Amino acid sequence: MSLRLTRINELLKREIGTVIQRDYEWDGSLVTVSGVEVTQDLKEAKVWISVMAGNVAKVMDKLAHERGAIQRRVTKRVVLKSTPVLSFRHDGSAVRGVEIVNLLEEVDKLPKAPELPEEEA
Repeated sequence: MSLRLTRINELLKREIGTVIQRDYEWDGSLVTVSGVEVTQDLKEAKVWISVMAGNVAKVMDKLAHERGAIQRRVTKRVVLKSTPVLSFRHDGSAVRGVEIVNLLEEVDKLPKAPELPEEEA
């Protein structure tokens, strides 16, 4: 990936995240933009959304419904030759990460084999 695309991805991530947090109410859910992937021709962008403590389907439906409004707000904030068309995707990696940490904590509570004394030479 080129440096230019990386910079555009990060810029869009920051600006979309700002619009989503500032302009929309999520009913107790924590909704964040975890990443943006813009195509080489800058025509489309996949926006990866993390949802904690809430109904994922409801949040994704609201984002899909408000896509045009979000896109217009981002276009006003980011000056590009053409603003990519946004498509929102759920990023479940944060939830999976929490589940793995919980599993590791459970494993740590299991009984352990006694340590063998070290033999002195």
